Amino acid sequence: MSGRRESLGGFLTKREALDWSTAIEAEIRAGKAGKWPAKTLSDALARYEREITPGKASSANELKRFTALRRDFPALCAKLLTDITPEDLSGWVRERLRTVKPATVKRESHSFSNVWTVAAREWRWCPVESPWTFTRVPNDGPPRDRRVSWQEVRRIVRRLGYVTGLPPSSMQAEVAYAFLLALRTAMRSGELLGLTPEAVDIRNRVVTLAHHKTLRYTGRARHVPITRQAARLFAVLLTRGAVFTVSDSSRDALFRKVTAQLGIEGLRFHDSRAEALTLLARKVDVLTLQRISGHLDLNQLGSTYYRESAADIAKRL
Repeated sequence: MSGRRESLGGFLTKREALDWSTAIEAEIRAGKAGKWPAKTLSDALARYEREITPGKASSANELKRFTALRRDFPALCAKLLTDITPEDLSGWVRERLRTVKPATVKRESHSFSNVWTVAAREWRWCPVESPWTFTRVPNDGPPRDRRVSWQEVRRIVRRLGYVTGLPPSSMQAEVAYAFLLALRTAMRSGELLGLTPEAVDIRNRVVTLAHHKTLRYTGRARHVPITRQAARLFAVLLTRGAVFTVSDSSRDALFRKVTAQLGIEGLRFHDSRAEALTLLARKVDVLTLQRISGHLDLNQLGSTYYRESAADIAKRL
């Protein structure tokens, strides 16, 4: 193979190994192997952080993942993108599974594999055929089915300092407002906390998200219709001249602290999004629900975020 050596370890089957080898040989024969610039994974992460990550609602989490990857896997990050093999990535998967749950590894792998996709399709730094294609990552566990009861909601927001009709006077009270709005709008935490007053049109009951999770795919702002209850909550917040000042990391820490204090188990802030969509599904058709949620994949909307039980559905038949 013209002096170029590729490891064939880390494949699921012999067929996949042969496919990988054939693809590499085809590149070499076509003279493509020498056209890729000498860019390392670290170079790709740096450019991705500058150009792609800032447009994501989960940008803070992604930056943390990239920082941890550089810190814990310096040898991998120092390799050229074109020299990284499925065996290298399988080694990363095995090491991560020693310390974190499979679901975490899968989330991280999705984030990292997208770096390859952008590097190949937009920057032309490496072949479109990514080593992630031949790397086994952990399977998803069953979708969460945790519902949020309004008894739990009342306990949480009161402990956080929420008072009906009064603007928040502390970070904790802002978290209470964020939780209530998430339950009323199905918006993500990062989307809510990043809002400016200009983005909230209370008269028409529409919130405009200039930055959202699917912006890169749609290329345009997302307009979220909101309920009258949500509009009233926003109106109270805007009497201060701002929507939120609490950061997403502080929101996460404060929410976890309060639920632990109250002995509420298994509840995550993000469950509010599923609860909101489950309740809204009773009022609108599925295409309208998709418009509200911003999902590109109807299957994910139905399998992950619609959580009404069969018994509850039976009661309405």
